[in-house]
Amino acid sequence: MEPRTTSRRTFLSLSMGLPLGAALAACGTSGPASPGGGSSSGGGGGGGKASYWYITGQPGEGVRTSTVERFNKANPSTQIAATTFQNDAYKTKIKTAIGAGQAPTVIWGWGGGTLRSYVQAGQVEDLTSWFSENAAVKDRLFPSSFGAATIDGKIYAMPCETVQPIVLFYNKKLFERVGAQPPQSWGDIMDLVPKFNAKGIAPFSLGGQSRWTNMMWLEFLFDRIGGSEVFQAVFDAEKDAWSNPAAIEGLTKMQELIKANGFIKGFSSITADSNADQALLYTGKAAMMLHGSWTYGSMSTDGGDFVSGGHLGYMNFPPVDGGKGDPSDTVGNPGQYLSISSKATAEEKEIAKKYFSTAILDDEEIKQWIGTGGVPIVKGSDALLTSSKDADYLKFVYSVASGAKTFAQSWDQALSPTAAETLLDNISKLFQLSVSPQQFATNMNAVIGK
Repeated sequence: MEPRTTSRRTFLSLSMGLPLGAALAACGTSGPASPGGGSSSGGGGGGGKASYWYITGQPGEGVRTSTVERFNKANPSTQIAATTFQNDAYKTKIKTAIGAGQAPTVIWGWGGGTLRSYVQAGQVEDLTSWFSENAAVKDRLFPSSFGAATIDGKIYAMPCETVQPIVLFYNKKLFERVGAQPPQSWGDIMDLVPKFNAKGIAPFSLGGQSRWTNMMWLEFLFDRIGGSEVFQAVFDAEKDAWSNPAAIEGLTKMQELIKANGFIKGFSSITADSNADQALLYTGKAAMMLHGSWTYGSMSTDGGDFVSGGHLGYMNFPPVDGGKGDPSDTVGNPGQYLSISSKATAEEKEIAKKYFSTAILDDEEIKQWIGTGGVPIVKGSDALLTSSKDADYLKFVYSVASGAKTFAQSWDQALSPTAAETLLDNISKLFQLSVSPQQFATNMNAVIGK
């Protein structure tokens, strides 16, 4: 992943020792691997052994390694041999290994489009029947986390780790200044635009140069107007899926908001990597911002008393008037994912499944993820969030993620790399008003299934 992808998808670059606000604020590339490109843990004990590759960078690496060590201590005759790689090295290494039929037993990943490619190549196990036989394992996880693990109706990965929905943030002080309330519908959003502009306040901050920040708007509009099936048709490679009337309506509404000066002037030259878009919100230059839940921490750290003083508001994206989408749905990162190599031996597969059922997201791992400022994808984990100074926010994130009937994976992760790049390019053009909604749909229909 790119550096910004790491920051928005996982808390991989954080330090276990950071307080929550600082932990949530950190971003960047993963930390260095050991000499030789990887490091191993979990050997010894004799007997059966399964291999497991995952990426470096704290606190994720530390939590994963700790879980492996606990499993190995409890199972001396069936061990997990873990090897870690830096982020970019991992992506190259795992792709090569899977292509050569030499993948590790347990494959760490992001689900979605990459997982689909593994499935199409026959390289990962179908876990559908295993989850049916181990209903307790499945039932304790957020139901919405299984979307990115499911290909053509079958489950090919174990959801794990933490959740990161996209959130509509707002500056309470600015709303008080103009005498307005947070938007409860798309119509409210459009009504707020002239009110804030009249006061010299940008309605929305946006780091548009990063492109994926623009994408979050379309993800919600497609869902709120037409429901989760609109993008599901794209993911399922249905012909001309981007021309769905709900998609065209969403693209049209997006350009209407842009033409109404809904975003900060010059948004196409602002990058999310610099956190400049967040600064516009907490310095009072923009009233609202649609962004990942991870930005809470950097605003807490860098925004003075903006967060600690109770000036930051947050909510799920509101419904669109007349839309048929479920307003409880969300988008973003529904979790991380573990698959089992279809080329592994029967013994290795059984060790991996035992690891899934007894070690992944056990009580200790849940506590560790919460300690990093994450919200684990386990039902009931909200009870452990109470002691945090950020309990209200973390419980909000838990509520959105656990209550979502559909938690759609970020489009550029759900699609293949080819389709994702075309998507980001056309989203940029759509926001610059250089392509029409119909042209956008035509360009995207051309790469469906590629």
